[in-house]
Amino acid sequence: MFDDLRLNRQDASLALRAYAERAEKKPHWRDRFAQALFDAILLPAWRRFHDPAVGLQRFVGLSKAHESGFSSATDGQLAEQVGEVRKSLRGGRMAAEDVARCFALIREVSMRQIGQRHFDSQMMAGWALLKGNLVEMETGEGKTLAATLPACAVALAGIPVHVVTVNDYLAERDAKDMGPIYAFLGLSVGTVVQGMPAEARQRAYACDVTYCTNKELAFDYLRDRVALMRAGNRIHIALAKLRGADAATNRLVLRGLHFAIVDEADSIFIDEARTPLILASQSGDPEEQNRCQQALAMASQLAHTTDFAVDPRERSVTLTDSGKERIAVASVELGGSWSSKRGREELVIQALTALQLFHRDQHYIVTEGKVQIVDEFTGRVMADRSWEQGLHQMIEAKEHCELTGRRGTLARITYQRLFRRYLRLCGMTGTAREVAREVKAIYRIDAVKVPLHKRSQRRVLSGKLCSTTHEKWHAVVDAVKQAHGRPVLIGTRSVKASEELTRQLRQAGIDHALLNAKQDHDEAEIIAQAGRPGCVTVATNMAGRGTDIRLRNGVAELGGLHVILTEFHDARRIDRQLFGRCARQGDPGSCQFIVSLEDELFRSYLPSAICSWLARLPKGGTFSSWVMQEARRWIQRAAERRNAQVRSQSLELDRRLEKTLAFAGEPE
Repeated sequence: MFDDLRLNRQDASLALRAYAERAEKKPHWRDRFAQALFDAILLPAWRRFHDPAVGLQRFVGLSKAHESGFSSATDGQLAEQVGEVRKSLRGGRMAAEDVARCFALIREVSMRQIGQRHFDSQMMAGWALLKGNLVEMETGEGKTLAATLPACAVALAGIPVHVVTVNDYLAERDAKDMGPIYAFLGLSVGTVVQGMPAEARQRAYACDVTYCTNKELAFDYLRDRVALMRAGNRIHIALAKLRGADAATNRLVLRGLHFAIVDEADSIFIDEARTPLILASQSGDPEEQNRCQQALAMASQLAHTTDFAVDPRERSVTLTDSGKERIAVASVELGGSWSSKRGREELVIQALTALQLFHRDQHYIVTEGKVQIVDEFTGRVMADRSWEQGLHQMIEAKEHCELTGRRGTLARITYQRLFRRYLRLCGMTGTAREVAREVKAIYRIDAVKVPLHKRSQRRVLSGKLCSTTHEKWHAVVDAVKQAHGRPVLIGTRSVKASEELTRQLRQAGIDHALLNAKQDHDEAEIIAQAGRPGCVTVATNMAGRGTDIRLRNGVAELGGLHVILTEFHDARRIDRQLFGRCARQGDPGSCQFIVSLEDELFRSYLPSAICSWLARLPKGGTFSSWVMQEARRWIQRAAERRNAQVRSQSLELDRRLEKTLAFAGEPE
């Protein structure tokens, strides 16, 4: 099961030990053909006769055979057992019998140290993770606790573990909450969050188990790549270590890429894989502010369709011949970069992009005079991230902010290529089945679904498709009024939408809490209160991931939490994630969607002919169920196809750049 990892460690050369990672090699076409044949024909046939859940249940039975011995032991005797388990795992083979004993020990330690005993479903998830799978556990089934099982087992075997999650809050919370388990087992735990100095990062990555975010991990890896390139190749570094000259390795913060457990894996592997991670150096240009203002002024004088065209699906702007002529005439007296045909057209296209395609409180927010990008999938602020090729500076000029310096690329990588370099990779999410095929193709890991701990009581109510946004907000307010004392969570797709809904609720006299990118520092407190009777919470996508909404006394009797989705997302699984906020761990709950034809996804992906037909239907109401389902299916399939294409193009570009830079002797 774990033979690959053991062999990688034993057969690694002296150079690889200096910085462990899997070499990325493109398989031969015959191997790719054989794999495609296996996935298409042989694997489905094998799965018809082999239920993965049966093997997981057998493992749980194997582990339970050890429980009585551990439960009757004193703490001192249990600590002695830790040493025995450590010895059995040190070879790195991870035989099922040894892992079952280890998991039983961890289960007992968890109960004594934090008062939480792993459910059988969590034991199954831990075994599936250890085998290198993408594990689907329904939202609220306890992925954080399940991750301690493979993390402890691998760390006890002497292999560094990275537990990767989507934000600093979750990394710090999980490391703190699970810390007593690791401490009893004699394992050290580190946390890497934004703003930490290099020395603190080194100490955190030197721990047995390190909790970190995907972005911090990626940029730390890129910094190491730059340091490695400047210091020479890995053989030089290994020889320097033998001589006692550790200057090169002292600049590295990671110990390599050994074993990763990726939480919210669909978000990291898929949603955030559309754009590469770029490590940049900053440089200023005193003329940048003036050029941006000139370009914005010129762009504002151009006429849509006559002088330029906008493609919202491609998020691109193109100039017509008329537009190019108008720019040429207006640039005559400006001189400088405006005298270049290509230069002036690129400037105006960037200005049009900033004006037409990037909107405040949707794609970014402005706080303390700074433009900060908002992640479209999570609704969270992406601190210290910026758009490239001058777009960020153009948006800063548009918002009358002080311009930051342009950033030059030092190194870049996509999440696809980063995570494939781990010697062993696994992940967990509440929504894996929709992305299983792509995850298998890109990351080479299979998806496994774990049974529910308790049967779900979630009720999916009939949805509503309204003609206009105005009608939608009225329908949402009515739905809140009809909740009759139940807590309600309303999900919006953008900061702007959340604030508009807030105004509507205030006008209706409904008290509520607002959670979006402007209040993300209060997230834990707001979510902690969201399960109170009569509590109404308006939130962007950030509300759904990693934080439990615990029902207060009397709420279950009222019907539990009610979740309202006010705008479809690009992928149906993201809608499922929001709905997964209710009815967790056997609690009652319900969900519904209330959307409108004026939502961004409908405007971008629904064909104009269908939009025109729908516009002629009677106003003031909602559309029938079949219209809603067909429209939803159409737009989300179109959006997912487009996003998959963008991810594929990003990965292919990254591969080409790697070859080019490798030939030139530069960092990737």
